[in-house]
Amino acid sequence: MDSPLILVTGATGYIASRLIPRLLDSGYRVRALARDPRRLHGRAWSRHVEVVQADVTEPSTLDAAMDGVHTAYYLIHNMSHGRGYTSLELDSARAFASAAEKAGVEHIIYLGGLADPEQHIAPHMRSRIETGKVLREGKVPVTEFRAGVITGSGSISFEMIRFMTELFPIVPGPLWMRNKTQPIAIQNVIDYLLAALTNLNGHGGVFEIGGPEITTYGDLMVRYARARGLKRRMLLLPAIPLWFMAFGVGLMTPVPYPIAYALIGGLSADSVVKHPEALKVFPEVKLIDYDSATQKALKFTHPDHIERVWDDGQAGFKFLKHEGCFILHHLISRSHFPFPVAPPFGNDGGGVIENVHPFGNEWLEWHTEQNGILSCTLYFCPRGLSGFLYWFLLYPFHRLRFRSLFRKVTRQST
Repeated sequence: MDSPLILVTGATGYIASRLIPRLLDSGYRVRALARDPRRLHGRAWSRHVEVVQADVTEPSTLDAAMDGVHTAYYLIHNMSHGRGYTSLELDSARAFASAAEKAGVEHIIYLGGLADPEQHIAPHMRSRIETGKVLREGKVPVTEFRAGVITGSGSISFEMIRFMTELFPIVPGPLWMRNKTQPIAIQNVIDYLLAALTNLNGHGGVFEIGGPEITTYGDLMVRYARARGLKRRMLLLPAIPLWFMAFGVGLMTPVPYPIAYALIGGLSADSVVKHPEALKVFPEVKLIDYDSATQKALKFTHPDHIERVWDDGQAGFKFLKHEGCFILHHLISRSHFPFPVAPPFGNDGGGVIENVHPFGNEWLEWHTEQNGILSCTLYFCPRGLSGFLYWFLLYPFHRLRFRSLFRKVTRQST
């Protein structure tokens, strides 16, 4: 008998990229939903799942995605759309619930945001809670988890903490940084999402989830600095405009301005577990403390673990900030070579060179595929302010050096 078919929405996003491998390891069949399936090209798990192109903002595309699905994970937000995203989120959730009911889906599992709806909270957090409410208005049972700061390499909240703490010896922030938060390790978030598949005691409930400790947003940055061996202090200032903080975060971190604007606004209220029923209903989840989760995230800042979100199989040059690194990537097809391309390292089709220096860690990675496409990627993980200055002040040099290394690799490949 075939295992249940699980639909994972938001397949190009962070949570899905951690959830899908765990689902596969547990023996489930997985269907991954994405607006642009090409963005899944470089994911190690993509060949083991069924990929379907669909968009929750276009209800007509959902019928095929839902066909034969037992359980659907709703892991979508629309913050990147900017103004008007809250109404778009509710419309999308309503369309998804309707399509799930029509297709006979038995269960929806939703990951939302952790906040007290009785307080004055930011539109982003209110939208996350209202989205769960809209999903539950349908006839398909919904299990909802509400999480705050998620600690893990690639998490939006963790990358904001990482980049801003690395950059500033004295970290500026609003007075909101004194507000309380209950961070949860990405491993535990996935533990809960998986447990909801089989633990019938939690079927259809709403659960607030967090790690084993309550602290402040500012303390998260100080403790990250400690884990990196950096000395950092917080400088809390009144009346910093939200748009100004979001602009700085969008400029210096991997988090785009619209998402940064929404997330920073969410700091204006506490984000802690007030109803800890999840601990009783899901005793199989063993909570990980923030410091341990941070150490694991730092160990995962390596090409062996970084999710290749940039790899869509399209030739050309790309630059991005991702999972603690500045990344330069170049992909070129055989048709651009006047000579055949062969693996530079025997039969393994590529290699990685690591360079550790006072400004950070650097890796040069390349590989060739059977169709002759050559991929070359430079990763630089900055260490502190000096690492950022080294990268940005010498960026033209890094581009030239990367192209020189790329040409060297192609010559070695002949």
